Amino acid sequence: MGLFLNIFLTMTKFGFFAFGGGYAMIALFENEFVSSKKWITHSEFMDVVAIAESTPGPIAINVSTYVGYKLKGFWGSLVATTGMCGPSFLLMYLVSLYYDQFMANRFIYAAFKGIQVCVIFLIASAGIKILKKIKKTPANLSVLIITGIGMIAVSLFSLEISSVVFILFGAAVGIAVYLIDSKKKGRA
Repeated sequence: MGLFLNIFLTMTKFGFFAFGGGYAMIALFENEFVSSKKWITHSEFMDVVAIAESTPGPIAINVSTYVGYKLKGFWGSLVATTGMCGPSFLLMYLVSLYYDQFMANRFIYAAFKGIQVCVIFLIASAGIKILKKIKKTPANLSVLIITGIGMIAVSLFSLEISSVVFILFGAAVGIAVYLIDSKKKGRA
């Protein structure tokens, strides 16, 4: 099977069967792109997830576009993006035609409630996998603790903070950690 077809079918599979959005799909992406197909390294995967998370657009589309581009340039990214978006577009179009009848069906309604629980597990699983693989340096642990406390505080106090603020804060912390590490290495 040609690489273009392989890219398209892989992304189409994710587009049809990966519920819950990009965060729920991170662990699935890592398994497929890094472990199974070996299209990118784990380090590249971590970088692309960080970049995809902080750039405009859905994380799943950003990750798939990057993988397609890395494998086959512009046309690979186009094929990957089409494969990822096509199934969602088709499913949403069909659901929109029969939405009222669709949601009135108690089995379908119950299935969506069950999917919501699975999505929570998938997101938690991806987070735990990523946490296990990061380097356990004082700087990384400090960032994790501060981020965790911030997330809990925002949730507990129901604060509405723009995601742009979080991105800028993360960038500032990353720059600060880099500068501190560079300064320490310069002295050694």
